[in-house]
Amino acid sequence: MEISIQPEIFAVWPQAQLGLVFVDQANNQADLSAWHDEQMAMENYVRQLFPTAEAVGQHPHIQAWRRAYRAFGCDPHKYRCSSEALARQVLKGNAIWGINPLVDCYNYISLKYTVPVGGEDCAHIQGAVVLKRAHGTEPFVRLGGSENEPPEVGEVVYADAAGVLCRRWNWREADRTKLTADTTTAVLVIEAIPPMTTEQLQAATAELADLVTKWCQAKTHYQILSSTQPTASSSAA
Repeated sequence: MEISIQPEIFAVWPQAQLGLVFVDQANNQADLSAWHDEQMAMENYVRQLFPTAEAVGQHPHIQAWRRAYRAFGCDPHKYRCSSEALARQVLKGNAIWGINPLVDCYNYISLKYTVPVGGEDCAHIQGAVVLKRAHGTEPFVRLGGSENEPPEVGEVVYADAAGVLCRRWNWREADRTKLTADTTTAVLVIEAIPPMTTEQLQAATAELADLVTKWCQAKTHYQILSSTQPTASSSAA
């Protein structure tokens, strides 16, 4: 499977990067009870980092994503990037753990680095995946939904041959490629724009790969995509 960033993305966000973790032979039903204390410690870290909900929006990484959303015509107060939405869920006291081990791993990294992270089940991806500006006709059914909700023209989306995998860059995942207990092969994606640095992205991506290897007993390898290397393959070692 191939994943690429289209030139039209770099035309507006020249320093955009993706950290990709390719996952194979994962046990997405693994027992994570031994990780519970670290997960709770991460929640406490988030509450200390953001003493109020308003403080979330002041974080430099969140500010950058709000600007990015405005740049493709999206109201960031109505549609929040995934890292902002997750942090706010923690502050509300809502449960964020236990969806499945792969999601737990990427949520942990999202909270630790205040960065958007998502994942797709490779078994349900059709053809190559591209990060691009939408034409507005691509089909999309949101996670848990049943109706087609195509993107706006110019919206930043991930798409494959069958439609959109994630709308508004990292706002909402598609139901078709969601990670489930039966997922064994996946790609996890960390998204970085300045002020997040390449070094921070590399550290977050390596740590995510290590977590998945440890808790899901999976085989992993990772790659960083940027304007100088806009394409990656799951077959690369």
